Amino acid sequence: MIVGINTDDSVTRLKGSGRPVNDLQSRMVLLAELRSVDYVVPFDEDTPLQLIEEVKPDILVKGGDYEVGSVVGADLVISRGGRVEIVPLLEEFSTTDIINSLEHLDE
Repeated sequence: MIVGINTDDSVTRLKGSGRPVNDLQSRMVLLAELRSVDYVVPFDEDTPLQLIEEVKPDILVKGGDYEVGSVVGADLVISRGGRVEIVPLLEEFSTTDIINSLEHLDE
C-alpha cells in the first residue's frame, strides 16, 4: 500500500494557520509504522492528482467526508478498471474536534 500525504505547506493552504498539528516527518513516521503500509509519499500540491497519475493505483481510498464523484483522481482509477473506496471517519479521532475542545478549555 502506498499512502500519499500532504506536506505541511499543503495542509496549511487547505486547513489554515496553525495546521498541521503534527509536522510532516512525524505524520510520515506514524503511517510508515503500520504493517499494511509499504510506502509513504508526500505531495505538495493541494490534491494528489499528480501522484495518482504516476502511481496508477488499483484502489483509491478516501475518508467518509467524500463521495466517489468528488474524489480527485477517481475517474482515472475507475477508467483503468480500479475502484474507489470511501471509509467511514472515526469521530473521536478528528483533529479539528480535538483543537476545538482544547480551545474551549481556555474559556
